[in-house]
Amino acid sequence: MDSKHHWEHVYHSKATESVSWFQEHAALSLDLIRGTGVGLDASIIDVGSGASRLIDDLLDHGYRRITALDLSDAALAATRARVGDKGRDMVWIADDITRIELPRHAYDVWHDRAVFHFLTTRAARIAYVNAVLRAVRPGGHVIVATFDEDGPTQCSGLPVMRYSANELHGEFGAPFELLRSERELHDTPFGTQQKFIYCYCRKQTN
Repeated sequence: MDSKHHWEHVYHSKATESVSWFQEHAALSLDLIRGTGVGLDASIIDVGSGASRLIDDLLDHGYRRITALDLSDAALAATRARVGDKGRDMVWIADDITRIELPRHAYDVWHDRAVFHFLTTRAARIAYVNAVLRAVRPGGHVIVATFDEDGPTQCSGLPVMRYSANELHGEFGAPFELLRSERELHDTPFGTQQKFIYCYCRKQTN
């Protein structure tokens, strides 16, 4: 089963509130995005958006120029139906972040919670970082969360990578200045815990 079919199966077979990564409110993600200091007119992309409630939180705080990108049409459809007319100005993209060519310097903020750790090949990680380099404007903000170095080794039946803050930043390298890292102990809907690491970087201007 290829990646797209895998995630379509997940979102067709499970309620959005029952997947392990579900959060009623994406508090740390929202805190990091608001902490960038960008205005409500900032262009924000949520990579691996799925059926994440972060979109609801962003809309409720007044952000409107939001792009939701995910492999799964079903996941995006669930979010689109949930937010309704509030999301009328949003852009919805069902595609693979390691293959799509996003517009150049289009985004002020790049957010990803739990996509990058699924990229288990060096080629896929390089393609992802190249997408960030292309799509985020100089001086823009990049927030990426993965499983921590002592987090799970699998998720949704797939192997994952685990990172410390320095290791995660190292995947992105010199074009990105690490400004902040935060650990999160995530309580899953079925009573287990997952350890995440969040890195907030700024893309260099030269």
